[in-house]
Amino acid sequence: MSNHLQQAADLLWNAHQNAQACTPVRELIGGGADHVAAAYAVQKINTDRWLAQGRRLVGRKIGLTSKAVQKQLGVDQPDFGMLFADMCIADGEEVGRGRVMQAKVEAEIALIIDKPLTHGKHTIADIINATAYALPAIEIVGSRIANWDIRLADTIADNASSGLYVLGSRPVKLDAFDIIGCGMLMERRGDQVSVGAGAACLGNPLAAAVWLADMMAQVGSPLQPGDVVMTGALGPMVVAVAGDVFEASIEGLGSVRAAFAAG
Repeated sequence: MSNHLQQAADLLWNAHQNAQACTPVRELIGGGADHVAAAYAVQKINTDRWLAQGRRLVGRKIGLTSKAVQKQLGVDQPDFGMLFADMCIADGEEVGRGRVMQAKVEAEIALIIDKPLTHGKHTIADIINATAYALPAIEIVGSRIANWDIRLADTIADNASSGLYVLGSRPVKLDAFDIIGCGMLMERRGDQVSVGAGAACLGNPLAAAVWLADMMAQVGSPLQPGDVVMTGALGPMVVAVAGDVFEASIEGLGSVRAAFAAG
């Protein structure tokens, strides 16, 4: 393991521990052909630290599923990060001040897996067959890097810019709603702030899940029963500040709320 990758991991780790954003880490990671693998190596250093401290891994998040955001960062595929049990917020539960650095919210569809996904190459049918149910969700993304000054290597290293995630409480089977055609509306205290649809997530949230299942099998950490998969944003991300209350409604799936503690 290169000293530079350890330095990048330490910068992000200390930023999290001290709630003090750090400078970008992409220069430490480097820009060669293997920069993506190097960025995931940095992510893994800190994942292993968290696991050693007793955090429980309960799933994965998929990032960069919007074509517009991919273009902005100059990439042609999504990325992934780890979801730990202590990142999960109940529907409407208040998010304490300072829980997430530079918080932003996005509405997503969460899939709960109930069969192992261990193939080298998965199909949409594999994902449908392995999914127990879907839930409406809000991801509260955050960045340990100052001013969201990120490129691909920065966000991957920083656990795909993950913060917290809110899951709805009413499970819905995949055959009970249109995962591609469903409309999404997110409001902040009644004001519309984000609109989208299932198709905004890589054309099909199930296609995003196929990508993730393949990636996790390749790296030797396949998705397992009980895993939560946050499939990616259905509409534009919105900055969140103290006192904000967001409600995301997804057609056929229901709604979910994220409430931030007042200042």
